[in-house]
Amino acid sequence: MSIKSFSAKIFAAIIRRKIDSWAAKPEETQQKVFRDLIRKARNTQFGKDHSFDTISNPKEFAGRVPVRDYEELKPYVDRVVAGEENILWPGKPLYFAKTSGTTSGAKYIPLTKESMPTHIEAARNAILCYISDSGKAEFVDGKMIFLQGSPELDEKNGIKLGRLSGIVAHFVPGYLQRNRMPSWETNCIEDWETKVEAVVNETVKEDMTVISGIPSWVQMYFERLIAKTGKKVGEIFPNFELFIYGGVNFEPYRAKFESLIGRRVDSIELFPASEGFFAFQDKQGVKGMLLQLDSGIFYEFIRAEEFYSEEPQRLTIGEVELDTNYVMIISSSAGLWAYNLGDTVQFTSLKPYRVIVSGRIKHFISAFGEHVIAKEVEQAMQEATAGTDVQISEFTVAPQITPVGEQLPYHEWFIEFEQEPREIDSFADALDRSLQEQNSYYKDLIEGKILQRLKITKIPSNGFQKYMKSIGKLGGQNKLPRLSNDRKIAEVLEKL
Repeated sequence: MSIKSFSAKIFAAIIRRKIDSWAAKPEETQQKVFRDLIRKARNTQFGKDHSFDTISNPKEFAGRVPVRDYEELKPYVDRVVAGEENILWPGKPLYFAKTSGTTSGAKYIPLTKESMPTHIEAARNAILCYISDSGKAEFVDGKMIFLQGSPELDEKNGIKLGRLSGIVAHFVPGYLQRNRMPSWETNCIEDWETKVEAVVNETVKEDMTVISGIPSWVQMYFERLIAKTGKKVGEIFPNFELFIYGGVNFEPYRAKFESLIGRRVDSIELFPASEGFFAFQDKQGVKGMLLQLDSGIFYEFIRAEEFYSEEPQRLTIGEVELDTNYVMIISSSAGLWAYNLGDTVQFTSLKPYRVIVSGRIKHFISAFGEHVIAKEVEQAMQEATAGTDVQISEFTVAPQITPVGEQLPYHEWFIEFEQEPREIDSFADALDRSLQEQNSYYKDLIEGKILQRLKITKIPSNGFQKYMKSIGKLGGQNKLPRLSNDRKIAEVLEKL
């Protein structure tokens, strides 16, 4: 064992004890975070506008600070972007994480001197918890690759801005710099397909032990490696043992990955976003990611079915329940207050608090009142492919409200198969059965002859990559929505 891996084990044990300490006191930890946030921001413009100096508990906070999404918080953010100080958080932010918006174009998410370190520490701690849990540390001596956006930054009114993954690249610890790949020059390539080719050329002869990125884009990297060498990824990188991912559920990709690699490797799931690093998988073989209660983020939760009601109840960490779909609301040291992230989560454990991302509050199908969410279609796909040789590259689901002729409406599954099922109708039946078992509303609609069984539309090879490229979102941190309540994506896919 090298000095580096031995030291990593010692450091991992120290960090694990610290995490266990705050995780054992969840409500106390969140109360401390809440008080610190209110105290530090009371003299900001937002704090004055919402009487922070009179707020002493979360209930008072909920009464004075309404839930807002980016569009609703934008008047404050615009003043920060314009260069004003002390608007949402004391002083000015260190960076803006620039993301694609909806109705307002680009979104500028502040990253402050208090919030920026929490992104770095959470990513580091995820790896350290893996070392502590598994006892494995030799991988720290090999090469690590992080498929991410360009680290080149622009500037707006004296503040650097770029993609979050590109900003984070500037904070990679010195002890990882020698191991980290690809090179800075390759990371700066904007065109994703060109970048992947460059990454392949740089890494194909290296001792890669850790690979990280969104599964669909890592899959493209693996396929290019195999095309270049004619070997499985596990043969090219015999010491590759850890895959780190976030942004999407890995399970629909797992069979395909194992085929490309030639064996199973350990994995760590992360829950990062420009707005904060919220959770990471702290134990192997345990469902859910440990919610980061001690990272300058105060959490509130609203039951998804209540979210669009007039006065939805805002719950704190001590009031949540298992297996309930919640919209996650955050207030943070980045200056985001009662901010609707758009993600929905479910708790898999309350001791400690672990979550899975169940979908997006705006990404669902409820054209007929069924309210099908991403978690349900992903689980249906996982169950339908289990024990078979079927392999899926990508899929998305949309409602077909006005089918041709006298047909009943249905859910249309657009699937790009790597290995097709022997009987497509039987596969569709398996998907539909699973969805009915999970969602009673959907089952009632099927049994009541309001909907017919789902239908599958096969997408040509690389079809989803072509779609993402056509909308300018190929690669990086961009993700295909798992499902939609309209046919905007479906209409493009139908033409492939």
